[in-house]
Amino acid sequence: MYELKKVLIIGSGPIQIGQGAEFDYSGSQACLSLREEGITTVLVNSNPATIMTELDIADIVYIEPLIPEIVAKIVEKEKPDGILPTMGGQTGLNIASSLAVMGVLDEHKVRVLGTPIETIKNGEDRDSFANLMKEINEPIPEGKAVTSVPDAVDAANKIGYPVIIRPAYTLGGGGGGMADNDEELEGVARHGLQLSMIHQVLIEKSVVGWYEIEYEVMRDSADNCITICSMENIDSMGIHTGESIVVAPAQTLSDKDNQMLKDASLKIIRALGVEGGCNIQFALHPETQEYMVIEVNPRVSRSSALASKATGYPIARVSAKIAIGKTLDEIPNSVTKKTPASFEPAIDYVVIKIPRWPFDKFRDADPTLGTQMKATGEVMAIGRTMEEALQKAVRSLDIGREGLKGTGEKDINKIKENLITPTDKRLFYIIDALKSGISVENISKLSKINPFFIEKIENIVRNSGKLGI
Repeated sequence: MYELKKVLIIGSGPIQIGQGAEFDYSGSQACLSLREEGITTVLVNSNPATIMTELDIADIVYIEPLIPEIVAKIVEKEKPDGILPTMGGQTGLNIASSLAVMGVLDEHKVRVLGTPIETIKNGEDRDSFANLMKEINEPIPEGKAVTSVPDAVDAANKIGYPVIIRPAYTLGGGGGGMADNDEELEGVARHGLQLSMIHQVLIEKSVVGWYEIEYEVMRDSADNCITICSMENIDSMGIHTGESIVVAPAQTLSDKDNQMLKDASLKIIRALGVEGGCNIQFALHPETQEYMVIEVNPRVSRSSALASKATGYPIARVSAKIAIGKTLDEIPNSVTKKTPASFEPAIDYVVIKIPRWPFDKFRDADPTLGTQMKATGEVMAIGRTMEEALQKAVRSLDIGREGLKGTGEKDINKIKENLITPTDKRLFYIIDALKSGISVENISKLSKINPFFIEKIENIVRNSGKLGI
């Protein structure tokens, strides 16, 4: 364990549309976790409406703008021994990176805890990430990081349309998008370059239609690694994971595929050198079982919050203790009170997350879902079966639905259009499609959703009919 008396924790700032509030949960857990170790916590966060800014959570609280210059002044005044940036989402990583470039951390001898600056760069800088994946022989989609619109157009023409645009150092897919031609690309790339902290975007070959699988993994300074949870996006690639319905644990993977992706996850977190929690996203081909590494979040993320609540494993709490030098076998499991945190959690139930979109309040907003987040929150439900969890989640959305029912649309063409175009209502159009006699196979082809999930929804429709609902 490192010799630390005072640690600065960076929050994620005010909640915005497209950015979830899960980092408040993570930051609060981190503050309490460090307090257990007798460490004074200094929290900076510009959102007074969060739990973490309460004085019974953090010892010293600064409600100040989350910009590097302000945080630098707080570092100068408080003189912390360490800084923990991984609990504040992308905002925390960006500020820590800026403070390092400014020389503030070296000047005041502040240790970066959890995830080193070089690891942040390798995870967030698109060029560095691509180079690291090539070094360890992990497949990634063909792509090129660029810093100008002309270079973006040139890269897209060499790679071939359609392409995905992924800005570096942004949260919730901000500034990203898809493009099928030069005109579309220019608009998205220009916006992405403006939002990126280092004015860089990755132009990447599209893998839209592939299945998206995520793994939440944990590593300590002694190189002990465990897998916390696998998660499967019901919506295929092309929709941001924060916009997708997600089920945990993954439902459709064979044992072989699960082990393949699990091994790749542990290989990647070791190569990055992350100390704490890390989220790794894969694209899996529906037929060939070929996979690509899409993205790595070297920090606590939305998916971390879901995995933590789904499994009962306190990812943020354990990550904070790893950040100060403890190893997994030294950290007691706060749930069992007997086993150490090095034991992988196992669940015998199904957890489903459904995003909550604000289109009922912003009626003129485009409800089409894509690579940028539009959701303002999410619900989570637990059940012994997927059908049960799905029904519970729909009821929890507070959209006036007691369960999974269709929209009432009868026009086959309109139903098919709404299966092809992902919106907040596509789940309910699947019900309409099934009731209209469209086969599971055709619904899967139109929506790019795994037939397994369509069959589960079909079970709900079949039993609703038997009950006369």
